[in-house]
Amino acid sequence: MTDRGQPVQRAGPARRRVTRVEVDTERGVFMISVAAELADMHPQTLRMYESRGLVEPKRSPKGTRLYSQQDVEKLRRIHEMTGELGLNLAGVQRVLDLESEVQNMHARIEELELKALHAQVELAEELEQVRRSFRAELVPLPGSPPGTQMVRAADARSPFRVPPKQGNRPTANDR
Repeated sequence: MTDRGQPVQRAGPARRRVTRVEVDTERGVFMISVAAELADMHPQTLRMYESRGLVEPKRSPKGTRLYSQQDVEKLRRIHEMTGELGLNLAGVQRVLDLESEVQNMHARIEELELKALHAQVELAEELEQVRRSFRAELVPLPGSPPGTQMVRAADARSPFRVPPKQGNRPTANDR
């Protein structure tokens, strides 16, 4: 209203410009009061959790605590575990430690699976090389039906070589 009692007319709704900024979730950007509000806790609770080692906020060059988005999410989880699940802080610490251990084990399993896959590929390549070399060295025994008996190519070519009878071991003279 103006000073004469008449309403002020505007050209339209005022537009606010919103700027979104993407920040790494590990980067400390929230001061303790903001982090406490985001986690629905008192700032003193955050200090206590830090002293217990449950959260480790980054520090500015002047020593101010700076909480990351990950820290806030962790604080919310702690709040959920203590409030809704009834865990004490020692129980919360144990749960967080076990979750970290499971995460490390999953990473190790992925690493080992990748190594096993590489080893499997290498073995398959070596096996194929061996198969190729045997194909070149093995030929059907002259005079036998195709695919029944294979001998080394060098033995099949030798006119003086007498193949050993099946079931008998070759002697020094056969070699």
